[in-house]
Amino acid sequence: MPKQDYLKLSGLEPLVFTPTINFVNIGERTNVTGSKKFARLILNGNYDEALEVALDQVRGGAQVLDVCMDEGMLDGEAAMVRFLNLIASEPEISRIPIMIDSSKWSIILAGLKCVQGKGIVNSISLKNGEEEFIHQAKTVKKFGAAVVVMAFDEKGQADTYERRLEICERSYRILVDRVKFNPQDIIFDPNIFPVATGMEEHRKNALDFFLATKWIKENLPGAKVSGGVSNVSFSFRGNDRVREAMHSAFLYHAIHHGMDMGIVNPSMLEVYDDIPKDLLEKVEDVFFDKREDATERLLEFAETVKSSGKKEVANELWRSDPVGKRIEHALVKGILDYIIEDTEAARLELKNPLKVIEGPLMDGMNVVGDLFGEGKMFLPQVVKSARVMKKAVAYLEPFMPLPEEGQEASSLKKILLATVKGDVHDIGKNIVGVVLACNSYQIIDLGVMVDAQKIIDEAVKNKVDIIGLSGLITPSLDEMVNVASEMERQGLKIPLLIGGATTSRIHTAVKIDPVYSGTVVHVTDASKSVPIAGEAISEETRDSYHKEIKENYRILREEHEAKQSIKQLVSYEEAKSNPVGIDWTSFEPVKPKVLGNQVLDLDLEEIRKYIDWTPFFSTWMLSGRYPKILEDPIIGEEAKKLFADAQSMLDRLISEKWLKAKAVFGIYPIKREGDDAVVFEPNDANLKVGQFHFLRQQGKKGKGVPNRSLVDYLHPEKPDFLGCFAVTAGLGMETKLAEFQANGDDYNDILFKALADRLAEASAEYLHEQVRKNYWGYAVGENLGNDSLIREEYQGIRPAPGYPACPEHSEKETISRLLDLENSVGISLTSSYAMYPTSSVSGFYFAHPDAKYFGLGKIAQDQVASYAMRKGISIQDAERLLSPNLAYTPSNLLVNQTL
Repeated sequence: MPKQDYLKLSGLEPLVFTPTINFVNIGERTNVTGSKKFARLILNGNYDEALEVALDQVRGGAQVLDVCMDEGMLDGEAAMVRFLNLIASEPEISRIPIMIDSSKWSIILAGLKCVQGKGIVNSISLKNGEEEFIHQAKTVKKFGAAVVVMAFDEKGQADTYERRLEICERSYRILVDRVKFNPQDIIFDPNIFPVATGMEEHRKNALDFFLATKWIKENLPGAKVSGGVSNVSFSFRGNDRVREAMHSAFLYHAIHHGMDMGIVNPSMLEVYDDIPKDLLEKVEDVFFDKREDATERLLEFAETVKSSGKKEVANELWRSDPVGKRIEHALVKGILDYIIEDTEAARLELKNPLKVIEGPLMDGMNVVGDLFGEGKMFLPQVVKSARVMKKAVAYLEPFMPLPEEGQEASSLKKILLATVKGDVHDIGKNIVGVVLACNSYQIIDLGVMVDAQKIIDEAVKNKVDIIGLSGLITPSLDEMVNVASEMERQGLKIPLLIGGATTSRIHTAVKIDPVYSGTVVHVTDASKSVPIAGEAISEETRDSYHKEIKENYRILREEHEAKQSIKQLVSYEEAKSNPVGIDWTSFEPVKPKVLGNQVLDLDLEEIRKYIDWTPFFSTWMLSGRYPKILEDPIIGEEAKKLFADAQSMLDRLISEKWLKAKAVFGIYPIKREGDDAVVFEPNDANLKVGQFHFLRQQGKKGKGVPNRSLVDYLHPEKPDFLGCFAVTAGLGMETKLAEFQANGDDYNDILFKALADRLAEASAEYLHEQVRKNYWGYAVGENLGNDSLIREEYQGIRPAPGYPACPEHSEKETISRLLDLENSVGISLTSSYAMYPTSSVSGFYFAHPDAKYFGLGKIAQDQVASYAMRKGISIQDAERLLSPNLAYTPSNLLVNQTL
């Protein structure tokens, strides 16, 4: 049998990779993740028109057709089979080979079973170890297909020249020596990553790809090289002139180094010889890492070739203004380009770096603060302004003299901010810090998990004018009381600002204000922090403001106590006798398809489709529902810019692997014991492995209205099932956050955290859908769009400890133990039961069709005593855990009302 010297593919016609073939272009528009139009057609079932997209690709010069059906709302296997069968009936399309592209092996298998000719599987890798890699390779070989091998192993993607070589050589040896795969049928994808990102570790991304390609062709006989060319230009999204030049130049050099094929959009290519020489020089300087400033030079040049390719003269008129006005313009517009140059000019003019900060820089930030206060600027713009300010101040710092006695000191008022001990959430705190910094305050941010004594020590050492405490979870409320008590005990009189998701004016008045004789004020959002801070420390207003706040909070306490005295609660026994009225006689719990724990690596490209964007805009203090907010006559323009920035960061976040997302869930047999659920080992119905303790509403209800408990949705007599879960989208985020923080880049810092939080929530949504439809299987036929998922139109609920129906956070300990959170997905709990990484979500799965969310409300001493007994803790500890829901003031929480 003659030796096969070339890679041979086929549809109805052969495609032989002879030396005369310079490069094979893979058509990318029949990929639901790469083409919005194609995805929409497939999702709407419009396969005939989708076939036209494939035809356009073939007529446009595609020599191989990439087909991908990886979409969360699709039955990927059915869609792949249906589309490939339609292709087979169209001779003009079916004459070329097919690349079956999927991250799901089941979809690849479905495609292999119906594709005609010899196609390509995209892709397999060593990501999950050699056993799976070998199994998949043998299957591909059995079907006679070629295969794309990603440069990815158990440690992650290859991101250096050495790692590319290591993984590709190892993969090749396994395929050739152990699987006996034809070397000609092996196609390596050594990872094309973005360049000119500004990050040091990305400087050699293009050069490493070129050199790795050359090494593969010289050292791994027969193997081919492919890649997705558009990845290289992600940094220049929106600038097609530069992207076209980058794609053409990259392809030119990659082919010269041995690249055989690739996914390229022909409409985003320019003839190499037609690329303007000045642009080509800067692109190639970046690709080959020729200069230290190659990225900066290309970025600067890119600004000159946007749109028409000519700078708009009008946009540069401000450069002729006096230096103070130039600095103000840069701050208001968030322009970084000239701020160092202008700051140096101001330093030379004023002959004192401190005067530059307190003069033109603070004058400009005051304009920003005024515009924000007047509603003429929005938070995303303000955060960009702060980024410019920080860059200028960082430039001036080396020129600042060491303070000496009698030397002129800064007149800026100081505010210390901290997220309290046990809590790890800080987006809101960071936003408050930015807004206050824009209004002439010096911010000292201690970060998260800060204990009371450190807050006090740093406040005293830095002689701060205000302390701001932040917290997201309910245990943080008690820690804030502790901080205030310690401030009082140690004799501080510094005004105290209280903020965070679980805080409230009434809690501040009832629990925090009485233990501290200084001014205590609850701050509802960042925009309110400026006037509150001003009144709390201004010499003209601080005394009268202190008296006014103390009196207002005293009245609030009295009104609260009066309401509590007349609030009607029923006894716990009476509440238990009024559960949710479910007819259990005809109900049989659905036995899950999978019992016990399952750990999943989540694909963020898939997860992003499940994002609810409305809360994202709320984080930035832009109020409105997505997508209508984008058309809002007042904030729509800014919302569009923010959304575009979010999409751009999401693209990079996913393509460059800034974050990793993981999930774990377990479904267990349970048995009800009163208001508890006893959890059993999945394979041993007699082995108890845990117990969840649920709370019941005790408010007096009208006729026919139940006193709900989550346990009501579990069968009172028969064995039933309960799930619990945890997801995180925050693995690895510290590295990128440290980079943003080192650069003083508040805007991208907050944007990144907000996106990580959205991805965590989206992960929870995605996982719940998978559990309902596949793992538990009680809603196999469910077919809901993202809007319906956001509206919770599905069967079952996923309440989380700390939220209204089950407000007690310590139940997370049982979830953590059952799911082995630290080892399975890298989530740990703080002393106050906050989850770390911060972008994490956990909770329960209830499957009953009548299950619904509710709020617990206030509870009485008899239920607290029962809860303590069931959990095996003291009543005092139970009162501490349940303090926000207590309808009474326990003796150990009584505070001195006479301060």
